[in-house]
Amino acid sequence: MGIIRVGVVGAGWIAREHRRVLDSVAEAELAAVCDLDLARAGKLAAGTGARVYEGWRDLLGREDLGALLVCTPPRSHREPAVAALSAGLPVYLEKPIARTPEDAAPIVAAAERSGTVCAVGYQWHALDLLSDLPGVLAGQEIGVLVGTCVGPTQSRPWCLDERAGGGNLLDRGSHHLDLARAVAGEVAAVQAAAGRVRLARGAGEAGDIDDALTMLLQHASGALTTIVVAWTRPGQPGSFSLDILASEATLRLALDPDFTLTGVSRGQRVDRHAASHPFGRSMRRFLRAAAGHDPAAVACTPRDAAATLAVAAAAERALETSQAVPVGTF
Repeated sequence: MGIIRVGVVGAGWIAREHRRVLDSVAEAELAAVCDLDLARAGKLAAGTGARVYEGWRDLLGREDLGALLVCTPPRSHREPAVAALSAGLPVYLEKPIARTPEDAAPIVAAAERSGTVCAVGYQWHALDLLSDLPGVLAGQEIGVLVGTCVGPTQSRPWCLDERAGGGNLLDRGSHHLDLARAVAGEVAAVQAAAGRVRLARGAGEAGDIDDALTMLLQHASGALTTIVVAWTRPGQPGSFSLDILASEATLRLALDPDFTLTGVSRGQRVDRHAASHPFGRSMRRFLRAAAGHDPAAVACTPRDAAATLAVAAAAERALETSQAVPVGTF
């Protein structure tokens, strides 16, 4: 593919991760960066020659781009994403696709109406290991998934505000929600409970999110998934994994920092390692899709990401009601 000029909206930590990937892709060029904090935008653009903007409208109006990365908090995704997609510009959206299903709907509609490439950054979809699972589990029924997402997290003010960022459930837990859907199929209902012990914050520290929560997913297939999400203090070890119990298999999918699939299936040892880090794999796949004008070639489409968001929205209602909540279709 030829050189793709990439613009970035939002210059926080995830944009810095994507900058590292772009630097390693010869066919990609960082052309423009937009952030309300111009100094932060300039830091992300340093050494690239990329122009810096304070507003995304100026960026879109003045730049001739081949792709746009939207790395803002989820509540701010809708307007730049819809504007870019409506103009035919391929978009890579950080997960979740939006803060609410209502805000996700216009993004999905814009992508499908325009036929423009759009990917959402659920990088677990891009794992080499995930594509190995159907072969490992061929002919078996999945009974139980157990997901764990425990450890310190980046200090992001919007994440600590539940209404702005969705807290642990949406910001961190939705990775496992998406992975559970990918492995065991669609989710029919959700139950959830939050702990009252503050694991990460001391008395008087700001933030209204739950430090720890557990979700129980009832899949349409009859499988169950339990997901434990806990935000702990800096310096504590993390655990990011998914255990898979099937009729003739017991497997563990380790997600970070070592991406491995290990265990036993039909009496045979399973020991597989991912060939590449999912951040890079997901972004390169998006860039190839953009170059080839192939919306179906991305790792996670807007409609699929919106289905994961529908599960997260049901889990939020389950936290409020302490009851099982059906998952709405998107």
